[in-house]
Amino acid sequence: MTQDEFHKLVHVVMDSPAKPPENLFAGGMDSWRARARLAHFLAMEGIDKNDEALELFHSVVEAEPNEDIAEEVEEKVFALQRLSSLERSLGQHDDALRHINMAIELAESTDFLYKYILRGELWADRWNLMHQMDMTADAETEADERIAAYKDIPIEHNSYLYYGYRFKAQLSAERGVTLVAKDYMHMALHSMEIPASYQAGLDKAFAATHDNASWILTQVDKATPNPDNLHWDI
Repeated sequence: MTQDEFHKLVHVVMDSPAKPPENLFAGGMDSWRARARLAHFLAMEGIDKNDEALELFHSVVEAEPNEDIAEEVEEKVFALQRLSSLERSLGQHDDALRHINMAIELAESTDFLYKYILRGELWADRWNLMHQMDMTADAETEADERIAAYKDIPIEHNSYLYYGYRFKAQLSAERGVTLVAKDYMHMALHSMEIPASYQAGLDKAFAATHDNASWILTQVDKATPNPDNLHWDI
């Protein structure tokens, strides 16, 4: 992609409902962070320039962030996560798995508490993709390992446990084991911050007595606060 093509795409994004500030893309094609940011917007629903987004994301894969700066590491992890998600949506599963693995490896290489990235969510992206690729047994084993490694750590808000138990709940729902799915989802929610205003909705979702476990978990998800807006300790 040329510098001129890059700037034309910047203006496409700036003219969209997202309306990001132009200074996000300062540095143009010479800045891997500018390329990653533009790719995020190009892949958004409503802009839908997936080919251009893929090209820019791929150009970031080998970029080397300053590992002493949390923001740079997080931005690289986020780009790899989003690239993997986009590839998964396009059916490019092997590439998607490779890139989510890279995101996990980079995120786990530091002790930073990131502002926007949750390590547990990265692992869940990997497990859900593996499940889609008929690697469910391996994915569940990994989830069990993450849970075992972190369940005794004395912290309240643990993304590894939330996403690990949530994945176990999803598998149980697919297997038609409703009570087990509910139990795992209760355990997941115990690992996250639940504002009091959400409790009534969650109680109603869990109170369902039928055996459509997937429907129940969908209702639980609808009544659960957005993890992106909560405090996490890890």
